[in-house]
Amino acid sequence: MAGLLKTLIRPDHEDDPEHAQIAQAANILQVGEFQFLQLAYREWFGDDILESAMDGMFKLYMLNGEVPFWARDYARRILRLDDTGGLNESDPRYHRFDCEYSPRTPLDARRIGFMLGLAVMLVGGGIVISNFEAGTNVSMFPPYFSEEELRPEPRI
Repeated sequence: MAGLLKTLIRPDHEDDPEHAQIAQAANILQVGEFQFLQLAYREWFGDDILESAMDGMFKLYMLNGEVPFWARDYARRILRLDDTGGLNESDPRYHRFDCEYSPRTPLDARRIGFMLGLAVMLVGGGIVISNFEAGTNVSMFPPYFSEEELRPEPRI
């Protein structure tokens, strides 16, 4: 119960240094520990882990604190790459299990120019059309009376 309370107060704190390495490497890659273990397994064995085996292995990892050797190795390699500046955490191979992951691409000048031009045309066109529709008004403040409405009616 005390461990749960410590985790709730400081979720990034890890007593076990091996778990801390896994958590740190997963945070660097911006993935969860479950996904990190999947990536480590694929890197070590060259194939995806079966779902039934993954569930059992993750339970051993979370409940018993058993860190597989291949996950430790993968975490160390990720941390080493990050320290040397050779890690691209947005590389799609690290996010192969993310359903909604897509790397962000910066907007180029042509796209920005096109969007600005479209916005200017829409606003400008709206102003021009509203000018034609409004007609001639006597005042710029409400109520908007036209000259025809303010002409006195001829007396008989």
